[in-house]
Amino acid sequence: MTMPDALANCLVLNTVSAARTLLRLGDAGFKPFGATVQQFSLMAAIRFHPGESVTGLAQRIHLDRTSLIRNLDLLERKALVRRAEDAGGRARVCELTPEGDGLLDRLLSRWREAQSEIHEGLSTDDIETYLRVSRHLADKSVGAVEK
Repeated sequence: MTMPDALANCLVLNTVSAARTLLRLGDAGFKPFGATVQQFSLMAAIRFHPGESVTGLAQRIHLDRTSLIRNLDLLERKALVRRAEDAGGRARVCELTPEGDGLLDRLLSRWREAQSEIHEGLSTDDIETYLRVSRHLADKSVGAVEK
């Protein structure tokens, strides 16, 4: 295999390219709502995993703590999220404000539309394979970082 072929078939380079494309599409879809894919992911994690610590949220959505805090600060300034101590006072937890809940409902609706658009031209098997491989590689990266 020639070097150009090897580079064209590189999992890392193709994943970066796909991720950039998907992020660009997602961010463009959420822009009218004043949100990004990372903020959507964070707000959804807060809603669907209530009481999760800030550290737990970072791990759950595979976002480094610095980026998570930066996004939390922004969402808090927009009055979409509130931070508080957990019941035991041991960790910081987040909750959506009523405004954040309403925005997330609108974002989820747009996200569903975007999923349909992204899935166009892909078979159910294609989607399942992509997700299985992506999750496998994401799990590898988590293990590699922990070592």
